[in-house]
Amino acid sequence: MTRKRKKKPKKNKISNLTNTILSILKKERNKSFNYKQIAAILGVNDASSRNQIIKTLAKLAAKQEIEQIDRGKFKAIVIADYYTGILDLSSRGSGYIISEDFEEDVFIASNNINKALDGDEVEFYAYKRRKRGKIEGEITNIIKRAKSEYVGTIEIQDKKNYAFVIPDSSKMYKDIFVPINKTKKAEDGDKVLVTLTDWPEKADSPYGKVVEVLGKPGEHSTEIHSILAEYGLPHEFPYEVEQFANQLDTSITDEEIAKRRDMRKDLTFTIDPKDAKDFDDALSFKVLDNGLYEIGIHIADVSHYLKPGTVLDDEAYERATSIYLVDRVVPMLPEILSNGACSLRPHEEKYTFSAVFQMNDKCEIKHQWFGRTVTYSDARFAYEEAQAIIENNPNFMVTPSASVTNSSVAEALEAKIPAEVSLTGEAYQTKPEIAEAVLVLDRLAKKMRVKRMRSGAISFDKVEVKFSLDKDANPTGVFFKTSKDANKLIEEFMLLANRKVSEFIGKQTPKKTFVYRVHDEPDEAKLAQLQTVVGRFGHKLTFKDRNSISSSLNKLLNDVVGKKEQNLVDTLTIRTMAKAEYTTQNIGHYGLAFDYYSHFTSPIRRYPDVMAHRLLQHYLDGGKSINEAIYEEKCKHSSNMEYLATKAERDSIKYMQIRFMQDHQDEEFLGVISGVTDWGIYVEIISNKCEGMVSLRDMKDDTYDFDQTHYAMIGRNTHNMYQLGDEVVVKVKATDLVKKHLDFYLVGKPTTED
Repeated sequence: MTRKRKKKPKKNKISNLTNTILSILKKERNKSFNYKQIAAILGVNDASSRNQIIKTLAKLAAKQEIEQIDRGKFKAIVIADYYTGILDLSSRGSGYIISEDFEEDVFIASNNINKALDGDEVEFYAYKRRKRGKIEGEITNIIKRAKSEYVGTIEIQDKKNYAFVIPDSSKMYKDIFVPINKTKKAEDGDKVLVTLTDWPEKADSPYGKVVEVLGKPGEHSTEIHSILAEYGLPHEFPYEVEQFANQLDTSITDEEIAKRRDMRKDLTFTIDPKDAKDFDDALSFKVLDNGLYEIGIHIADVSHYLKPGTVLDDEAYERATSIYLVDRVVPMLPEILSNGACSLRPHEEKYTFSAVFQMNDKCEIKHQWFGRTVTYSDARFAYEEAQAIIENNPNFMVTPSASVTNSSVAEALEAKIPAEVSLTGEAYQTKPEIAEAVLVLDRLAKKMRVKRMRSGAISFDKVEVKFSLDKDANPTGVFFKTSKDANKLIEEFMLLANRKVSEFIGKQTPKKTFVYRVHDEPDEAKLAQLQTVVGRFGHKLTFKDRNSISSSLNKLLNDVVGKKEQNLVDTLTIRTMAKAEYTTQNIGHYGLAFDYYSHFTSPIRRYPDVMAHRLLQHYLDGGKSINEAIYEEKCKHSSNMEYLATKAERDSIKYMQIRFMQDHQDEEFLGVISGVTDWGIYVEIISNKCEGMVSLRDMKDDTYDFDQTHYAMIGRNTHNMYQLGDEVVVKVKATDLVKKHLDFYLVGKPTTED
């Protein structure tokens, strides 16, 4: 009888141990580790695992991939320079790092992302080799997460002991693991907001917990709240903030009036969109005995109510901006302020902060004054009403020496507001002196605009897409909002106030801290790309100097008005521009051609305007310069929140476009190819500006290849070419409200009948 041999205990081999140890040491390259510490990180404590770690450390040290700095203690050998930057991920899992240390972005392959997420501030090192013409790198450490909360759809697993949240964002490449006791009782298929709690070293997916159940995917309220939640934006005020605001004294007192310049007797009015509820700016007008016009730009004195250190101010700062979605406004301030105490409503006295100018008919400023005031609005106009006054008096010329105080001049003035544009729906006669003021201000605004354009300002009058909504927020139609004379009248005087306030502070010696709105010059490489695209439509740009660039851009923008390529060219031109931002370091505003510029005129909806008011008053009172570093940090926060709000606003438009197209599935639409990629073509419908994608796999009449040089898809057999800017006919293939995707079938090129 043979004796049975005892089986040796089975060893648990640790997979990928060499790379794991290298990763641990590189991540903490300034620290040393022994085998016990590495075992603890890996969560192993058996003898076999410890021996594997000891042997692997010895092998790596022998190969000089790591160094033994003391007995049993090992450290990474640093053979590369380390840099920091921001990761910009693609939906395919790879990405690029934007770093100040490199002129071009650094390519990061998906296997070198190392658990970093889109927008994270990361540490990395760059290889000497290049990938697709780009420097390639590897992420070694995550310095700061860009965000910790994600919106997605929850999937409860069958055994009911855990769930996964599938994020809406295509840039979030991992599903999020959620233990069943952290789902907040969400049901399978619910849209939720989840926060990341951990990402264990050995786990493939990050761990998280549900913080809010948003509702059922596809429902209107769910999708709108999801858009806000995706960017970490609020949709309601905390109870204590509302309570604080409701307890403010909003009365107009004699004691406070005595501290201000009293301008209640000056003719004053507002011009705003017809659906506006917060009126944060008004204009006053009078003719002086010396023949000059005195024009007041009066801004709601939000800083009178918003005091630093209060919960109300903290909340306003965190929000930094109001958010304008397709069906609602998420205000920066509670309603009692935004629509009440700070809103310059007609026939009400209000506390204001004003810039008052005396100017002649050539728009030359002879005197300026800044300070706190009290005003009384005599009238409220919608833009359409003010536009009617301008259009009904095309040849009316009024000068300081011949105003409506002369009865014959008053009789020649057409001051009737037609019923079709009236806010009340009924025709009415406005006061002649108000009509006169509108006409004079319009004439002055046009002169100021001409001066700006001659100085090199860029004229961006991009068409805005708006929706007609029923009572349930269903889109019933699409219309386009354009800027007319009345809009430009208000724009020019707001620009004047913003420019002169910042100039007043910026030119003082010694230098004083202030909040500027700056805009850098466009990138030459992007301008060259723009020329390549617009050249297809017969347009040409000139790049000799700053003035030739701005004048040729203005000519381009003017030439495309009303043409099929207008929206495409407008969008591409805007993309060539640097992003405007807030900072204490003034470099001027390229797009407006101003050496000094700030935001002063909208403190109800922008926190930087509140900061500008506070700083201006501080300096008017003789105060010394404020700590620059503190305000620079506030500027960065405000710029970031503006960026997030803009993204949310764009997402809400995209969402509403998809809802609108759901009811037009059987129709054919004429569109323009607005983008060409190696996975398909993007088409923008001319009649409603809705953009969708035709997938390459749905272009079945031929095998198409992407030609990057010509921004085109070219058929291998037919040689059919679909190029950027071409007109095509499309039909709706699919609409996805949750992912905000609109897919088209390509019908073909239009016929003469189309």
